[in-house]
Amino acid sequence: MNKPIINAVSLNILGTEYKIACDKSEQDELIRSATELDKQMRKIRDTGKVIGTDKIAVLAALNMAYEPISAEADINPNDSAISERLLELRLKIEKVLENL
Repeated sequence: MNKPIINAVSLNILGTEYKIACDKSEQDELIRSATELDKQMRKIRDTGKVIGTDKIAVLAALNMAYEPISAEADINPNDSAISERLLELRLKIEKVLENL
């Protein structure tokens, strides 16, 4: 059995560098994920409504988690209530974070 080849990957997310150890076979996916996260975080930051990297990261994570769930709801119309509830929760969280 071959041992996985572990590499340290440097990722830049919202101006901060992170070194993450990952299997070489997962490196490309990790870089793409970090690039998408950075894009989402910059989009949120640039609205000017949310201040603080941690709050921006939470909103970005919610947005990224919401997308595949929303797509599933589109495939299965019976789960649209879940999609609607997630959207409501996301909007509530955004409102709370804006007021902090």
